[in-house]
Amino acid sequence: MDTMRERFASVTSRLLDEDPRLAVVLADIGTDGFRQAAGRHPDRVVNVGIREQLLVGVGGGLALAGLRPVLHTFASFLVERPFEQLKLDFGYQGTGGVLVSAGGSYDWPAGGFTHLAPGDVALLDTLDGWTVHVPGHPDEAEALLRHAYAAGDEKVYVRLSAQRNARPRPVSGEGFSAVRRGRAGAPVVVAVGPLLDAVLTAVEGLDATVLYTATVRPFDGAALRAAVADAPAATGAEVVLVEPYLAGTSARAAGEALSHVPHRVLGLGVRRAELRRYGTVGEHLAAHGLDPRSLRARITSFASFTPASAAAPARRS
Repeated sequence: MDTMRERFASVTSRLLDEDPRLAVVLADIGTDGFRQAAGRHPDRVVNVGIREQLLVGVGGGLALAGLRPVLHTFASFLVERPFEQLKLDFGYQGTGGVLVSAGGSYDWPAGGFTHLAPGDVALLDTLDGWTVHVPGHPDEAEALLRHAYAAGDEKVYVRLSAQRNARPRPVSGEGFSAVRRGRAGAPVVVAVGPLLDAVLTAVEGLDATVLYTATVRPFDGAALRAAVADAPAATGAEVVLVEPYLAGTSARAAGEALSHVPHRVLGLGVRRAELRRYGTVGEHLAAHGLDPRSLRARITSFASFTPASAAAPARRS
């Protein structure tokens, strides 16, 4: 089966044939996937070389000219390195475009810290008006990419990853969906993108509700409030956020959504400590406590669970 990046290249190449408004800007990364499309549309597939600030500047200029620009490279080079250009060339200029990143937080650990970007979503969250998609499967990536391309002049970030769940979930580009329902008032775990399978394994046998989302901005506060509506007064609402980037990135949004009720929020994700050894993706997952065993230990130490023998069985959706 293809990867998210391969799906991105194939879907976008087809859409370039169909939509004369679409344009792709690359910075040497991902050029092989667009070689044929560049031959057909040399004026709308542009490779600026290893110049990430120029990548964003060209994208902003294309947007001002009325095109729908799609900018692609590793997350560390797409969000972190040219951040000022994103702030000015899209935000201040009032233009829209689609950023499509690769690499996730540590998909290519052999690349070292220059290719790791666990803080990308948190950094983009300091800007106004960005939609952020974090697909958990190539099929979800395709659906969200099509949604992003058709989103008028909105600013959209699509965070692709080599990590994936075993099967896709229906995604619409907005909102949370319940994939597992505990009893009324049970702790709620929000799983983002490719971490859903690990979360479901971690909470197996526990009385917990699991919400899934591949779209983290806008944050679906209404769905979270509905999920904790029957939280017991003794503990208040207990919410665990499991995100594949910097831990606590969505804690503020969750706190604002639950400001009217007593609540506790635990943000799990990539820890701030820098891992100086390259290692493997699996070793990074374990080091950050995002493997199923670690997640279970961290979730059960935080939330109040009814013993399994006394709890109504959880239902998967």
